Amino acid sequence: MPRRPPTATADVPSTAVEEPPLLSNAEIARILHEIGDILEVKGEVVYKTVAYHRAADEIARHPVEVARAYREGRPPTIPGVGKAIAEKLEELARTGRLAYYERLREEFPASLLALLEIPGVGPKTVKLLYEQLGIDSIEDLRRAAEAGRLRSLRGFSAKAEQSILAGIAALERRPGRMLLDRAATHVAAIEGALAGTPGLRRLVAAGSYRRRVETIGDLDLLAETDEPEAVVERVTTLPEVERVLGRGSHKASVVLRGGPQVDCMIMPPGAAGTYLVHFTGSKAHNVRLRARARDRGWSLSEHGFLRLGPDGEPLAGAEAELRTFATEAEVYGFLELPYIEPELREDRGEIEAALAGRLPRLVERSDLRGDLHCHSDWSDGVHDIATMAEAARRAGLEYIVLTDHTVSLAIARGLDPARFAAQRAVVAELNARYEAEERDGRIPPGGSPAGFRILHGCELEIRADGSLDLPGEVLAGFDLVVASLHVGRRQPRERLTARVLAAIRNPHVDVIAHPAGRIIGERDDLDLDWDAVFEAAAEAGTALELNGSPHRLDLSAERARQAVAAGCLLAIDSDAHRTTEFSHLDWGVSQARRGWVEATSVVNARSRAELLAWAAGKADRGG
Repeated sequence: MPRRPPTATADVPSTAVEEPPLLSNAEIARILHEIGDILEVKGEVVYKTVAYHRAADEIARHPVEVARAYREGRPPTIPGVGKAIAEKLEELARTGRLAYYERLREEFPASLLALLEIPGVGPKTVKLLYEQLGIDSIEDLRRAAEAGRLRSLRGFSAKAEQSILAGIAALERRPGRMLLDRAATHVAAIEGALAGTPGLRRLVAAGSYRRRVETIGDLDLLAETDEPEAVVERVTTLPEVERVLGRGSHKASVVLRGGPQVDCMIMPPGAAGTYLVHFTGSKAHNVRLRARARDRGWSLSEHGFLRLGPDGEPLAGAEAELRTFATEAEVYGFLELPYIEPELREDRGEIEAALAGRLPRLVERSDLRGDLHCHSDWSDGVHDIATMAEAARRAGLEYIVLTDHTVSLAIARGLDPARFAAQRAVVAELNARYEAEERDGRIPPGGSPAGFRILHGCELEIRADGSLDLPGEVLAGFDLVVASLHVGRRQPRERLTARVLAAIRNPHVDVIAHPAGRIIGERDDLDLDWDAVFEAAAEAGTALELNGSPHRLDLSAERARQAVAAGCLLAIDSDAHRTTEFSHLDWGVSQARRGWVEATSVVNARSRAELLAWAAGKADRGG
């Protein structure tokens, strides 16, 4: 954003405050359009919303730089801009901010306004969805449409639901930073398309995707091959390619249709180690490695280690020496370091830990014995209990905890005690069937030799007044209780924290689900006193969830690391609402690994018997 330089005169002290940023016409127009949208969501009179949209349109195409003109004392005449809006333009021009706009934005969750980005969804629809169903995010809307709950609203049909789902899909195809699951889809498609390319030995997705950063920009692929021309040719002629940015003997850069930029680098066979290290680590991590190499007389790049001369420059001619390695472990070994896992390569203490022999033994997907958070069509899930359970069983899990929502979360068709009692009977019947099959040796392909059971639980709502949605005598009947906060998110920090702490200390609550309540890119974290949360969870023995949904990944990696350091237990869960979402456990594990989490800190790395004993012991201790 351009800044107007301060006037250089002898009378201006060096401590003069720099003027605020000068907003462009496009930025002002965006703010006015958003004000119009918010007013329409609020139900303001039509003429008022139209006035802001009309003014925004005029400013967007106005030939004069509006903010600069106001700041210089010569406000332009703009059709459709009356006294009230002109005063707001003056404030925007002189301060770069607008108090009225900021007050309006505080009235609604930021994620609610993101709904307006969906093609075909306007302010009136957003108002209806928010007021009638409590929908305030794209992810909420997706799940409601998939479960067929929108058609309960006047004017909505199954066709309208499908149109909204198509709009969400179109929005997600727009270029920009991707969630991990979307990046994985692109990677898998490219891997499939390049399979069979002559000379291609392996293809590795590197960069931020390999480190499992929460959102991904461009994709970096490394191709180990002895026929680079064939790989470059195949990459640049893929049907998915919208345009080719560049191609050479060792690299191809393309943009996928409706997708990200993909850079494919060629690795020589048998010398891939430094390529993998260089193109995986963050910039800061790689700087540390290069400094360590120089301290030992070498220059490190993706091509390998070059011997340095006395002048600190790489040796040339007959004295030149290049060291290459086939594996990353050999590269780290050459630097006198143990192998550092990709998820740790962020320069957040991993090199110091490696030198001190304190690198964690990171949790792996195979460590997880069960999933403590999943849903069925009894609340807001897509599939019935038996279908969900069978998918988890065939995925090798020993148990799932069925955690449908409790009664006050109307948007999710939460269950009351009577419905939970009926659901418990269905769970018992299914478990009896599994037990009989296992006695007869009938374990399905991929099933755990330890057998499989459904544990009965709930996702217990923490109400806005701080009370829990079900009484203690009902909660005592569940195998495990997961509590979460969905409503009253905009309360003051002290109030929000008190609600969460009360749930943590309740003897019937075993896990706090998605503790920060975030949806990446849509809904901000809850404003909690995290030190107090971690201290209380450690003291009570209540686990904090690391939710594997790529839309959430909550706790964040940084908070997961802090939680473990504070003595907390974690639960890595899928929050699956359909059978395919049990794969979210993989993303949860990746996030845990970024947070330096070991299996010993993960409660669902325990067997079914150990988990039940832990939950029973927690209740017996009274929290």
